[in-house]
Amino acid sequence: MKLATAAEMRELDRRTIEEFGIPGVVLMENAGRAVVSAIVHEWGQVDGRRYVIFCGKGNNGGDGLVIARRLHNMGAKVSVRIFSWDMKGDAEVNLNAARKMGIDIAPVSQDLSEENTLAAHADVVIDAIFGTGLSSEVGEPYAGVIKMINSMARKVVSVDVPSGVNSDDGKVMGIAVHADMTVTFGLPKRGLYLYPGAQAAGMIKTAEIGIPETVINEAAIGANLLTAARVRSLLPRRDPDSHKGTYGHLLIIAGSVGKTGAAVLAARAALRSGAGLVTLAVPESLNDIFEEKLTEEMTVPLPETDERSLSYAALDGLLKLMEGKTAVAIGPGISRNADTARLLRELLPKLNIPAVLDADALNILSEDETPLDNMTIPVILTPHPGEAGRLLGVPAVEVQVDRPGSATELAKAHNCTVVLKGARTLVASPDGSFYVNPTGNPGMATAGTGDVLTGVISSFLAQGLKASDAAFLGVYAHGYAGDKAIYGKGYAGLIAGDIIEALPSAIGEIG
Repeated sequence: MKLATAAEMRELDRRTIEEFGIPGVVLMENAGRAVVSAIVHEWGQVDGRRYVIFCGKGNNGGDGLVIARRLHNMGAKVSVRIFSWDMKGDAEVNLNAARKMGIDIAPVSQDLSEENTLAAHADVVIDAIFGTGLSSEVGEPYAGVIKMINSMARKVVSVDVPSGVNSDDGKVMGIAVHADMTVTFGLPKRGLYLYPGAQAAGMIKTAEIGIPETVINEAAIGANLLTAARVRSLLPRRDPDSHKGTYGHLLIIAGSVGKTGAAVLAARAALRSGAGLVTLAVPESLNDIFEEKLTEEMTVPLPETDERSLSYAALDGLLKLMEGKTAVAIGPGISRNADTARLLRELLPKLNIPAVLDADALNILSEDETPLDNMTIPVILTPHPGEAGRLLGVPAVEVQVDRPGSATELAKAHNCTVVLKGARTLVASPDGSFYVNPTGNPGMATAGTGDVLTGVISSFLAQGLKASDAAFLGVYAHGYAGDKAIYGKGYAGLIAGDIIEALPSAIGEIG
């Protein structure tokens, strides 16, 4: 599903109005109707219930006035408070209509005393203040009204975008409405799915308001939302007449002293995601530990450094191990030892199977990215913000300020697929497009979940999916498994192993 910016949405509206002759007032009417339908669907009848609607002077306020008319006609007790009588165009049409119907409409008062009383007794408060047009910090009197709305223990519905949220990047412009539900129109907006805006949006419903499908399909929009339908089509099918070799053989190069757990988590996650065979290449003195920890996975001990990480002397053994493998994952717990780094730099340009690079592999490459640019096979990078920042040469905080921009810049720079981990993990491609993953939860902010993700993505890569598809399916399944793993628990206490155990049922439900 495409995620639109404010400018992209304006272009969709323009084409609808000018090329297809559908008046803007009709789109506004459809938008208001959709919000009322969503309210009825979620919270039942409106007859006799109280609603207070705060309307800005633009089209978002016009949508609010349509909502007022429709609720009024259904027997609701409606009060509208506006910030200006000076409405234009379609919004003015609906203001005049609502006034003629005798709906209670008045300007927002200076001390908000009346608004406090109305909101305190309302069943639902409706935010129709800004919509997608906000590009500067929220000032008064808007900030005071938003603060008041947030202080009320009432259901809150935002129209199109919670007021105060930048619809393009999800930034909060000083203060924002915290909605229980946001009904957005035509296409969902980027800022509804990017934090912190995602936290303000509540449940998100996307309403069709009359924009022709051809207009949406033809729109060159680079941001997308991963959906169950999108990833379901990517799932490898299990043929009754198959064997373990049918589903790929993944090689994982991982582990060092004190970090065997990272390799184990990646390996277990890969098998739980459907890989037919998994082999770990590990430092030779640690092999007994891996043999004890693992049952279904195979291990191969290779030469190590004095610090018990893989050494440069392991290069020939690793190249031989590549034979017969369908994908390789490199990085979990390998350490940043100088000799290990030399091994990685020599190995990468020689790879002839698709690769996932994570953790210490990314940290090593941040010191010299040349080997990455000399790779000739499909590559997936899976950095967290700190690792992405080191690769881009900026602090992690700068990555977080513009996650889509950071992810796409990294993908373009190295002509690879980038999975930028975090709340709302992003999958970016070299063409500048990116997908936002909606699955996952705060319980997954715990040690080892990134290693699990590496195992899941590399498993799908080993099963034959192309790099971007393996990343799409991997991040969605990983997050969905995390959501299933917290069932019956709070977020605190979730561990990476819980996600691994939930993977088979999560993947089964996706399919």
